[in-house]
Amino acid sequence: MARLPVHLISATKFPVSREVIWAEIRKRGTFTIREISGDTNINTETIRTYVQGLERAGYIKRIGDDESAQFRTLIYQLTRDVGVDAPRVRRDGTEVTQGAARDQMWRTMKMIGEFTARDLAVHASTEATPVNEIDAKDYVKHLAQAGYLAIVQPSKPGTLATYRFLKSKNTGPRSPQIQRVRQVFDPNLGKVVWSEEPRP
Repeated sequence: MARLPVHLISATKFPVSREVIWAEIRKRGTFTIREISGDTNINTETIRTYVQGLERAGYIKRIGDDESAQFRTLIYQLTRDVGVDAPRVRRDGTEVTQGAARDQMWRTMKMIGEFTARDLAVHASTEATPVNEIDAKDYVKHLAQAGYLAIVQPSKPGTLATYRFLKSKNTGPRSPQIQRVRQVFDPNLGKVVWSEEPRP
């Protein structure tokens, strides 16, 4: 795997690093933290934190030590491959549910054609992960600014805006992320696709 630029890793924080680490684990099957760090340019502690969570959640297991290494180096093996989407786990192995609602909205908007934020919230909600209409409004607003959605009918007093997903913007299965620095990052493309502040 090509090394991910340092500026991209620092800008996108842990969720994107997690996707890169998981892809490298799946490619290798058997690995050490040092190998993953060398191939991805991701901080060793970030990798170690995620690896600990994966081990405690049962996705990987330790199979030995690399005795040829100068310092003790644990060797891990992938034991439960769940596909391209990186498991969202904390260090203690518990599941992270944050972001699940946006994943559901991303899948749903590609299926239902034209929709309002309210329509999207209703259709994307599940019993395990309900989608809040306010969150849906925020998500579609940012995706429209980033060019994923066309505004079919602008909002008017008492009427929500109607959007349509642009098929040409179906970049992949992973939902674009709205980051705290007010930008949209598409993990399918590995880049920031919209920013509130002009990028140098």
